[in-house]
Amino acid sequence: MSPSLCPRRGLFWLWLLTLGLLVLAVSGSRESQLRIGKAINIFLRYGYLGISMRVIPLNDSAEGERWIFKEPTRNIYKNMSELSESQEYTAPGIFHGDFHMEFCDNRRQLFQAYFRDFTIERLDKPWEAFTGGWFPDNAAKKLGINTSFIVGDYSYVLVRVVRFRETGKLNSEIPINQPLEADVRTRVQQLQVGNLTSAVRFMESFGTHYVNSYTTGNSLYQVFVYSRKNYKMIKERIKSKGLNGLSKLDLYNYFAPWFAEHLGQIRSASANATVERWARRKLQYEYYVVKYVTLLKLHGNSTLLRSLDSLLGNDAILQLDLKAVNVVFRDHPQKESWFHEVLDNNMKLWELNLPLNHPSR
Repeated sequence: MSPSLCPRRGLFWLWLLTLGLLVLAVSGSRESQLRIGKAINIFLRYGYLGISMRVIPLNDSAEGERWIFKEPTRNIYKNMSELSESQEYTAPGIFHGDFHMEFCDNRRQLFQAYFRDFTIERLDKPWEAFTGGWFPDNAAKKLGINTSFIVGDYSYVLVRVVRFRETGKLNSEIPINQPLEADVRTRVQQLQVGNLTSAVRFMESFGTHYVNSYTTGNSLYQVFVYSRKNYKMIKERIKSKGLNGLSKLDLYNYFAPWFAEHLGQIRSASANATVERWARRKLQYEYYVVKYVTLLKLHGNSTLLRSLDSLLGNDAILQLDLKAVNVVFRDHPQKESWFHEVLDNNMKLWELNLPLNHPSR
């Protein structure tokens, strides 16, 4: 990494985050709510969206304030509650969730796998809106593994158990005659085709995307790190037999410290220390004199899942689908096309300038 380049890039991102916070401070008409139809400006914290959305542990592990979503939002349409539906999963004794694992050839695939259920319209790599600002040390901490296993030549298996608590979604596409908020309607009329400033100011005022669907709850996850050789073997074995086709002995063997290069810590998406302590205590596996903690103990274990159920609260965002706000220009095709062009160009520009995509990384 070029020592002359690194400080400048660091100052640029510090300046950018500071500017974003100043914008929020003076934007009194904004609020922070994860609601269907609410609009956000993804460029305020592009590459760092995890700062304002509880999706993965922050580097600060303090258990103080509990929140799920702090990103400033705006209403762009009226009466959106009539078009949306929500559901809560609170029935006692029923674990509403799933247990799954994803095979990741490299660290980029690992980042992508973690944010598999996060989509941002017109963005080819939506996970980079959350991970683009990560450097190896803080990425490793969030994922529960040592930094040396992020920068080395390794492959990964992400194992995760997810507990759903609430879902919300639009029932259908927003009708073309859905009434806009008065200030949005005025700015739509004022937008000038070919005027870059007017398009950018619209994004700054009303956002770039709106919430189309979301799922909240919590999860436990663990990253297993492998050499290329062992990774290839386990991937082919599970692909041919399926997870349920393996014996319990084989399953534990493939995810044991003598087969994997490194077993990551079990982390909670919300950084809930109580849940993580429970995992360290209840998910310990002993093989002769070797003891280690593995999320695999939850696989097919209904007793442990019931015990875990009450601990995984409604503390994190598990799925999020954001749609571009270009829908507000549907009555004005030329303006819609111009807004699309500006939005797309800005997304490409931000994506190219993220630290994750720098050649030195």
